[in-house]
Amino acid sequence: MTTTEKTSITVEATVNAPVEKVWALWTGPEHITKWNNASDDWHSPKAEHDLKPGGSFLFRMEAKDGSFGFDFGGVYDTVSKNERIEYTIADGRKVKIVFTTQGNTTHITETFEAETENTIELQRGGWQAILNSFKKYAETN
Repeated sequence: MTTTEKTSITVEATVNAPVEKVWALWTGPEHITKWNNASDDWHSPKAEHDLKPGGSFLFRMEAKDGSFGFDFGGVYDTVSKNERIEYTIADGRKVKIVFTTQGNTTHITETFEAETENTIELQRGGWQAILNSFKKYAETN
């Protein structure tokens, strides 16, 4: 009998904003389309979701030049306002996001199960870049 152990990757950022603002910017579809990208040559033209346990989400991610794009979607497992979001991506991988209040700042810890097509370093770098994009957006809006 063989077992396949999944590798988890964690990315983190501290945002200079209170958790209520961070939550609103993280979860509002009108905001997600403005920060959900790993680099300036990518964007998310569409973000839809039903933010509740059992609710689904779909974020469209595309290269701005139109050369490539994909849908990122799944189902929410746990939603605890201003504290935690857990979801299962359409491919079965799990993601957990924890929002920790630290005075007037918010620490975000995002842990996700790695996929097998790209290196751990590439995946960590991409997810960290998106988190950094969120931090920049949250601190300037």
